[in-house]
Amino acid sequence: MANRFYYKQNRLKQLRAFCHASQTGSISKAAERLFLSQPSVSLQIKALERELDISLFERRGPSIELTPEGKILYELSAPLVEGIDTLPESFSVLRGNLETGEINIAAGESTILYILPNIIKKFNSLYPGIRIRLHNVTGRDGMALLRANEIDFAVGSFLDVPDDITYHPIYSYEPVLITPKDHPLVTNKKEFKLEDISPHGLILPPRHLSTWRMVKMAFQQYNVRYHVTLEAGGWEVIKKYVSLGLGVSIVTSICLTDEDSLGTIPLNKYFPTRSYGVVLRRGKFLSPGAKRFIEVMDPEFFTQEGLEPTL
Repeated sequence: MANRFYYKQNRLKQLRAFCHASQTGSISKAAERLFLSQPSVSLQIKALERELDISLFERRGPSIELTPEGKILYELSAPLVEGIDTLPESFSVLRGNLETGEINIAAGESTILYILPNIIKKFNSLYPGIRIRLHNVTGRDGMALLRANEIDFAVGSFLDVPDDITYHPIYSYEPVLITPKDHPLVTNKKEFKLEDISPHGLILPPRHLSTWRMVKMAFQQYNVRYHVTLEAGGWEVIKKYVSLGLGVSIVTSICLTDEDSLGTIPLNKYFPTRSYGVVLRRGKFLSPGAKRFIEVMDPEFFTQEGLEPTL
């Protein structure tokens, strides 16, 4: 009986080491997460490989990559390991008590500034004991955190969804051209056309973000020229420079408030509506706190997505 208990305890350690190595792509990073030495994590993974008589990783210098057998084992074991690690919180929920815990959410600056404040305020009033950590990142960095299992989920906008990710849009915002308050594009009474932007310099977010691609596609579609005079990070910064008369910009209405002293022109005819929502890694085990937060955003989320029901 004692040997069987030891075997189960040892297997859990092995699977935990294996899952963290899979998520980080590194034995050393897995060791840092688990507060163990690198040799200890390596020994646990090797013991698991020996018992199952398979190779779990292809080792390429300092980095590792899952073998086909490793991918199968990860899909089986990740929910088990995450379930064990969040057992105290899950138990509290089943007792009708969700008092403690932590949620890690990745989001871009616009999402953090304009979408999440009221949601977080409501969530805090319902579950004051749960701490929220916001990771202010670009979409690319958010995806890396999601795949490394360092966050519970991301909130943002998505155009092309990879196979290992699910995206559930919740909010929609219209595309808008913003100008200084008394700009000729706003005061001109004739019908606005996309080519009217051509003489004016555009202020856009950094080139690697999706706004550039949408602008390029729209102007190419209508065979219209444009030029970018300034790259600036963050909608608040862009609005400031537009208000100073340094250019015009194409934004989504998410960033506009009643306090903004700007001219606006709807661009629905030329640009698609932009959605924002929840981004999840497929197969991700969500903690009860994370589920509750998503349900504050969209009460029908789990029903619509066909995911596991709320505890």
